[in-house]
Amino acid sequence: MIVVSDTSSVSALIRINHIHLLRDLYEDVRVPDAVAAELGHLHPSLPAWMKIEAVADRNSVDNLKKKLGAGESEAIVLSEEKHADLLLIDDRRGRRIAMERGIHVIGLLAVLLEAKKQTKIISVREILERLEKETTFRISVQLKESTIKKSGE
Repeated sequence: MIVVSDTSSVSALIRINHIHLLRDLYEDVRVPDAVAAELGHLHPSLPAWMKIEAVADRNSVDNLKKKLGAGESEAIVLSEEKHADLLLIDDRRGRRIAMERGIHVIGLLAVLLEAKKQTKIISVREILERLEKETTFRISVQLKESTIKKSGE
């Protein structure tokens, strides 16, 4: 399964030392150059198993950059070019545009729910609390409680 990721989820998981969840759940995780560059400013190195790839269709990226950041734009185009099974993106506008283009999207919450289902983590609540305390990841109280309920906690 090929998963392309935007910056936010990877950065958040690195900050709480749970980046391994992406490798554990999805065998083939890729990020475009722009995401690697954004992450490079925050984290000294990416995991060796995460593939960094260049996007070929620069025109599509440039068009998307009129509405989105470089990381989101390249992640969407790379997803199309590699026929990715999933695009991991949390940005609301980016998700909407990706879905309009026929890309299957998931967010960090879906990753956490799948990790719990596969017993890769014990508590979704604990991870969400760490994300809120240690990163810039933010969700509404309602969405947090709904996610915790879906996890069976």
